[in-house]
This record gives sequence, structure tokens and C-alpha cells, in this order.
Amino acid sequence: MKKICSVFRSSKKDEMYLYVDKMEKMTRVPDPLKEMFGAPVHVFDMLLTPEKELSRVDAAKVLEDIREKGYFLQMPPPKDDYLLDLYQDRPETGVR
Repeated sequence: MKKICSVFRSSKKDEMYLYVDKMEKMTRVPDPLKEMFGAPVHVFDMLLTPEKELSRVDAAKVLEDIREKGYFLQMPPPKDDYLLDLYQDRPETGVR
């Protein structure tokens, strides 16, 4: 199975992306998700096959979700704990 997909980034959430069938566009994306995602910003179109290497997601899973649900939502990567620690109060040192 192969499909031409459009990839959109969220205008509200950093590093969140939606993959959809280029011909269907965003027609099968549920309204609550569209609202949470914000105005979609088109990034690029690509021919997607199950064998294609993607940086953070499995192409076969993307194709399966598009076929079944009409979209694939790529969530932002989790923040590393040490980055979160930088913003927490440090009473033992008095540093914020």
C-alpha cells in the first residue's frame, strides 16, 4: 500500500504534526482535534510506503491510521526530565 500524504504542523503545539491523505485533506479529522491542533500549516507532500524511513514514526503505522481513521497524529517528543528540572525551584541552592 502506498499513498500520497500531506503533512501539516500545528499552529498551537510545537512539534505536533498531522499526516492525511492528500486527496481527502483534513475532511476526516475530527473537529475537536482540529480545534486543539489549531490552524494547520502545510509542511510538505510525500509518497508514503510502508518501507519509507521516517524520523520519529513508523510509516506502516501512519498508513494504517490514515486508512482507518483518516489521519495520523504525531505527538511532540517527551521532554527530558533534566530539562524540566531546570525550571523547578531549587530551595537547597536558592536558584530558580
